[in-house]
Amino acid sequence: MSPSPRIPSLLDHFSALEDPRQSWRVVYPLPEILLLVLSATLSGMEDFVETKLWGEQRIDFLRRFLPYDRGIPSHDTLNDVMNALDPELFKACFTTWVAGLREREPDIIAIDGKTSRRSHARAKGREPLHLVSAWACRQRLVLGQEAVGDKSNEIIAIPLLLERLALTGALVTIDAIGTQTKIAETIVRRGGDYLLALKTNRPVLFGDVEAFFADPQAGPLDTFVTTDADHGRIELRRHAVCHHIDWLFSDRRYADEPSFPHLAMIAMVETEVERNAKIEREKRYYLSSAPLDAKTFARAVRAHWHVENRLHWVLDVVFHDDLARLRSGHGPENMAVVKHMAMNLLRKPKDRHSLKVRRKLANLNHQYLESLLRQKAALT
Repeated sequence: MSPSPRIPSLLDHFSALEDPRQSWRVVYPLPEILLLVLSATLSGMEDFVETKLWGEQRIDFLRRFLPYDRGIPSHDTLNDVMNALDPELFKACFTTWVAGLREREPDIIAIDGKTSRRSHARAKGREPLHLVSAWACRQRLVLGQEAVGDKSNEIIAIPLLLERLALTGALVTIDAIGTQTKIAETIVRRGGDYLLALKTNRPVLFGDVEAFFADPQAGPLDTFVTTDADHGRIELRRHAVCHHIDWLFSDRRYADEPSFPHLAMIAMVETEVERNAKIEREKRYYLSSAPLDAKTFARAVRAHWHVENRLHWVLDVVFHDDLARLRSGHGPENMAVVKHMAMNLLRKPKDRHSLKVRRKLANLNHQYLESLLRQKAALT
């Protein structure tokens, strides 16, 4: 059976990947392995044993795209190849591919890290995989990822990730671990703006901003209030921004040196949560290179937390990431890229189903799976 035309918008973006095997030992071509692993992941398979079984049952479907003359590789072959792929090149191919999915309108890009808890091999001195990901909040797309040894190394990983992303016009949001001058400079240099959480890891600046919002006399504030009520709690959020920050430019190490590069605004969110007749209050502070109004700031802060419930939560609950036991070579990092590919493909269809149901539908309905792989309008 001759294959139908390949998936040029998907597989061709990964043609730059080098096969890590010696050419004379290659029985199963790399594109066939990649298509098999991605298709099985889209269809709900969660390890290489399941992937092999799925491929054997769906060999006629796979041959719509590629020959598979030698059939389906063993789960050991799948494991060996995914462990050996160059993760840097794989991530670069992913970034190139996802750039074609992005809309031109600027977006809020949230940067955050997640640990795959069972990817450790402590007997061999290997800690769990910690991955820093970039998330386009409005489009709900994973834009890129960078693996690090542990959470403390996010400071090193974030600039590397930012260098691979198209940031022109974007507002990049990062938790306090990313409130570093190098990271701020990288974002602005690449055409974006930053919105960074400010905590006591920058004690002098934190103290200045905290004292200002306790008694804001240096300039007028723009404010915006939101209220949410769900799950038995009422949450009131008061947002305040100040664009008059000249007072922060004096008494620094050098004359006219700002407290943070390209700083245009400081901001605060004060939350008041009522639950079971008890009230909890918290204040959070932010720095931004964009002079946002209070309403836009509130939307950006809210959007940042989408990375938790629309990316990390989905990886854990829909893809069972915390149960994955791949622990050798580059396998954990490379399979994280595959899961991100699957997430982006699953989110594109404008249908009424949850992501969990979409994976099941992809397994049950070949036309639906093909529409995902070819990035066409899906069945509803």
